[in-house]
Amino acid sequence: MTTHSPTSPGGGAPHLERQLSNRHIQLIAIGGAIGTGLFMGSGKTISAAGPSVIFVYMIIGFMLFFVMRAMGELLLSNLNYKSFSDFAADLLGPWAGFFTGWTYWFCWVITGIADVIAIAGYSRELWPGVPLWIPGLATVAILLLLNLTTVKAFGETEFWFALIKIIAIAALIIVGLFMIFTGFQSDAGPATFTNLWSHGGFFPNEFMGFVAGFQIAVFAFVGIELVGTTAAEAKNPERNLPKAINSIPIRVLLFYVGALIILMAVTPWTEFRAGHSPFIAMFSLAGLGAAATVVNLVVLSSAMSSANSGIYSTSRMVFGLAQEGDAPDVFGKLSRRKVPQNALFLSCVLLLSGVVLMYAGQDVGKAFDMVTTVSAVCFVFVWSIILASYIAFRRRRPHLHEASKFKMPGGVAMVWVVFAFFAFVIWTLTTQPDTLVALLVTPVWFILLGAAWFVLRRRPAHQARFATFQAELQADQDFTDAAAGKAVRTGAAAEAGEERVNR
Repeated sequence: MTTHSPTSPGGGAPHLERQLSNRHIQLIAIGGAIGTGLFMGSGKTISAAGPSVIFVYMIIGFMLFFVMRAMGELLLSNLNYKSFSDFAADLLGPWAGFFTGWTYWFCWVITGIADVIAIAGYSRELWPGVPLWIPGLATVAILLLLNLTTVKAFGETEFWFALIKIIAIAALIIVGLFMIFTGFQSDAGPATFTNLWSHGGFFPNEFMGFVAGFQIAVFAFVGIELVGTTAAEAKNPERNLPKAINSIPIRVLLFYVGALIILMAVTPWTEFRAGHSPFIAMFSLAGLGAAATVVNLVVLSSAMSSANSGIYSTSRMVFGLAQEGDAPDVFGKLSRRKVPQNALFLSCVLLLSGVVLMYAGQDVGKAFDMVTTVSAVCFVFVWSIILASYIAFRRRRPHLHEASKFKMPGGVAMVWVVFAFFAFVIWTLTTQPDTLVALLVTPVWFILLGAAWFVLRRRPAHQARFATFQAELQADQDFTDAAAGKAVRTGAAAEAGEERVNR
């Protein structure tokens, strides 16, 4: 993505502006980690895995933390990297930038379609009988208008969306604790922490039930890498990106594990069903009808938030691909507000296919499961490319790794542990008929990408643009190294002067 920061020595190409402040980056990171998969998909995950779902979310969160740390070290090694597509192209070759950029774009288009499906489903619960196309079309129109203004407007919108989700989860935990400690009674029995192990133990469906929990739970984490696509528009990335990445374990423990423990303590896991939000069910159970409606609106805003993130990230990724010659030039142009509006229009048009998919199947739950599985597989590919880039970085640029102030814990050895975990996740998708079908369909995307790359890579214009991209990265790195060297020399001179004074 050949965009330049205002301080970059490169120039000429249209560039994105750094308008996202620390609070925007922090809340975007949180919003990316709390998605539709938690609010809508956790019902299916709990019904499949039982209380062992707690360990499912903890394991996934633990593994993805290392992916984010690897991404953070790479992005900060050269501030002319604007996303992981950039360092993939630089470290693994132009094919990696092409496959990563377009697959990440595809991931978020598919995720956005899932979000439109979820929004339509929740809208029908709030307003029975409403035609599915109305909330779907309204969602896309609203998000397009929000993203066409400035990136700061996107950051502000996502800030408030994320804040709503945080408040909702905090309220659920507080209300749930009150129900538990006051001995709340329902048709399913008393609200008590013993519900976590008194209905078949932590692994009531044995190992294969535990395995089934990983299928939809992985989708709950898509977007956790979203902070990596904000690198080009983040103020002070050296400070803000590490803070956002390092807070991931706390977010996972609080928002995922904490909320799920409360849900299954108030209501035995046997009462949860796929396609129904356990968040809404808990407030309804508490007799808080109005609160249940509010939570329904919160879940709706969560899906809106995820779709908003999808529109943002896909437009930036297509903009970067166009800058590198991997997408049509028309998508590499910015509006007067420094927004890639043509790329935004493309993403929004494709999101409307979610409405078509619902009418084709007439089953919101099955449509949601299909697209989330495809999305999860593609996200695993993107996360794997990030890790492969890290291995190449350690091999090719050991001096930058040594100089890094934000090293990935565990290094290369941990990368292979995460790779093994990803292989396990792919295997889990083969254990159920619905996810197996989606898994078998996914390779079609990579076949199409391979055919497009075979044609594109031979074009002289593409080769020239990639050479320019590499030259700009090198120029920026030389500029950074020179500045660092000057700082070191200045510091050494100051120390020498101080030593002479002391003598």
